Order: sequence, then structure tokens, then C-alpha cells
Amino acid sequence: MTHRELELQLDAYVDGELAPAEARELEAHLKECGECARLHEARVALSAAIRGQVPAFRAPDALRNRVRAAVRAAAGAAGAPLSRWVVTPVARRWLAVAASLAVVAVGSWRLALGRAGAEALAGQVLASHVRSLMPGHLADVVSSDQHTVKPWFNGKLDFSPPVYDFAGRGFPLLGGRLDYLGGRPVAALVYGRRQHLINVFLWPAVGGGPVGAATTTRQGYHLLHWTTPEYVYWVVSDLGMSELRDFAGLLRQADSTSAPAP
Repeated sequence: MTHRELELQLDAYVDGELAPAEARELEAHLKECGECARLHEARVALSAAIRGQVPAFRAPDALRNRVRAAVRAAAGAAGAPLSRWVVTPVARRWLAVAASLAVVAVGSWRLALGRAGAEALAGQVLASHVRSLMPGHLADVVSSDQHTVKPWFNGKLDFSPPVYDFAGRGFPLLGGRLDYLGGRPVAALVYGRRQHLINVFLWPAVGGGPVGAATTTRQGYHLLHWTTPEYVYWVVSDLGMSELRDFAGLLRQADSTSAPAP
């Protein structure tokens, strides 16, 4: 099974909708391929978040009954051929209401789905930050020199992450490492602030325009997230929110200064 075939079948597998023979083939592939196994774990986490957070939409029984009655009236009689149906003005109004409700429900579902995906990704970011605090997990390359850290990523990622040192502003660079978020390898840069550690996760932005910073707090850790035309950024630390925002401001300013002219 190729990676492309697995990606097409993975959602059906997670939802329990894959044929038994195909499911067995996919399971055998997952046992042999670590990359696909991690992708499967990310899909399972996303599916769980969606089930837990996306509300179910159901039209009221009274409305459902009125729509059915309108459709029967439009048909003229039960079992009438489709070519003989006549849609009365009343039926047309009820069908328009039903269609509008369906549009609203689908729009709400898509919005909730996007929020659930962002919540699941925030959970992965926090878990990666906490894991990095364990002995031996903080950095793959330990250096305060941005000209040492940046080249280290060459050949390890499909992009070259921008690396800055803010030691002169009280946020020294400590190193970097590879991480895995949202189903893809990402760069993780580590900074310090007194006794606090800051993780900066970034990867290339795909589609859409810049998105302003959003903040959240989980389990005592603050998370900041924004998107530039080039990169998606997540910053997480137990540093106070005010100072963490100052650090994010330095990062965004450095990014805008070093961005190539259009």
C-alpha cells in the first residue's frame, strides 16, 4: 500500500467504515511504517476531539413533520410519479426553510470542525512542550548561535526555518530540535527567560492569508498562535502572558524585517 492510498483510506478506517480486507491491509502497513502510524494517531486524536466538541444538529420534530407534509402535498398523492409533482407555494416556502436550515447546519458544522481541529493541534503543541521539559528532550542541537542552529535543520526538513537570537532583549536562543505536529515534521526553537523555557514551533503556511495572534491557557501554560504569509507559529511557555507577548512581538518584528521585498 502506498502512502497516498493509505491517506485516502485512513479517514474511513478511523470511522470504522473500511471493508475488513482493506482494514487488515492498512493495519499491516501501519505496523511497518512509523510515519503513517503517527499520521494515524493524529487522525484518531482529531476524530476524538470532533466527537467530543462538535454539536449534533437535528431539526425539531414539528418542522420535520411539516416538511414531510409539504412534500406529500406537493406530490398530490402518495406514490405519485415524480413527473406529476406540483410544488405549491406553501410547499415551496417550507422547502426553502428546510434548505436554509441545512445550509446553516453545514456552516456551523464546518466552523465547529475547524475549532475542533485547532483545539486538537493546541493539545499536541502543549504535549510537545511538556515532553521537551523532560531530561534529554529539550534540544537536538544546543547552541546560542543562530548561525549554528539554522544550518542544523538543513536536510532534516522540507523548509529552512528562520532563526533569531534575542539575547540582547533578555530572550537568549538555547537551541533547536525536530518535532512532529499536525501530521508533519516541524521546527522547534528553544528560548530562555530567567528560569523559564519557551518553545517556538513553526512550519510553512499553506493557503489563506495572515492570521492575527490568538491566545489560550492550558494547565498553567500560555499558548500564542498566529500565521504569516510564510509560516504558522505556535509559542508556548509558563512565562507570564505579558512577557510572552513581548517575546512574540520580537519574533514577529524580526520576521517582518527579514521578509523578502515583494
